[in-house]
Amino acid sequence: MDRCHVLCHSLTILVPWFSYIYCTALHSLQTHQYTSPELTSLRLCTVLCLPRSPARSCSLECSLPFSTEMDRLLAPFVVVLVAACFAPARAGWSQGSATFYGGADASGTMGGACGYGNLYETGYGTSTAALSSVLFNDGASCGECYQIACDASKSTSCKPGAGAVTVTATNLCPPNWALANNNGGWCNPPRAHFDMSQPAWLNIGVYKAGIIPILHQKVRCSKQGGIRFTIGGFNKFELVLISNVGGPGSIQSVSIKGEKTEWIQLTRNWGANWQCNAALVGQPLSFAVTSTNGQTIYINYIVPSWWKFTMTFTSNQQFTY
Repeated sequence: MDRCHVLCHSLTILVPWFSYIYCTALHSLQTHQYTSPELTSLRLCTVLCLPRSPARSCSLECSLPFSTEMDRLLAPFVVVLVAACFAPARAGWSQGSATFYGGADASGTMGGACGYGNLYETGYGTSTAALSSVLFNDGASCGECYQIACDASKSTSCKPGAGAVTVTATNLCPPNWALANNNGGWCNPPRAHFDMSQPAWLNIGVYKAGIIPILHQKVRCSKQGGIRFTIGGFNKFELVLISNVGGPGSIQSVSIKGEKTEWIQLTRNWGANWQCNAALVGQPLSFAVTSTNGQTIYINYIVPSWWKFTMTFTSNQQFTY
């Protein structure tokens, strides 16, 4: 994406007819029947660049006439444009759709199927989204971060001049089997859909649209502070909520160790909550947490012996990739 921004800025300065270059490139791709990844990458550059370009005379349908001589003169710029955009598109950008929920202050997004509770207090704020079941993956995607851009090549409801917004997965958008996939059942399989918080959605879409086509990709989560552990449960049952996870944002596996026990493997209960059955009350606790990127962090004695159920403890360690 950064390459696209730099490229677009440079072309806007050096070539006043940047929009014509885009249209020439798209015309060339369509004429030579290039495959969808190339078209998707060019759409991505359109989303990021055209709203910022002072040359807007060329519509997304590319209605300007094409001159063989002009095509020849602009060919080097077209090659640079397409080459610069191929890499980010093939590196993980996918097509999908987005709606919004939760109200203007996102108060309706609190709680959710990941179990993060009050998103204001747990650091997730209002830049969040509920994922369709295809993306949610039974809770395994909780905490992951996604960069989302409105696909201006498919809709007139993209916010003018908008780039991309980053959101964290905190909830599930369940299927609605009573409605068709293309008429209200936006979160039905196999759709890749994001029901974003209203504040996040309004960064890229026009309110009255309700639903917009998007391009999305997973990105690294940047968090302040270390990984947090909230100890729930009762007696010999521990339910541990793991939050504020950096790196990939999601957890692959977790183990817990009391001062008097060996390492005990936890299993996912629901969302970002992990469970075990062990007599751990009165013991200081350590955790071994492995991210979905494969990095393992050992956090020793993060929980003191005087811990009580419902208490939260913040470590000074975080995933680095």
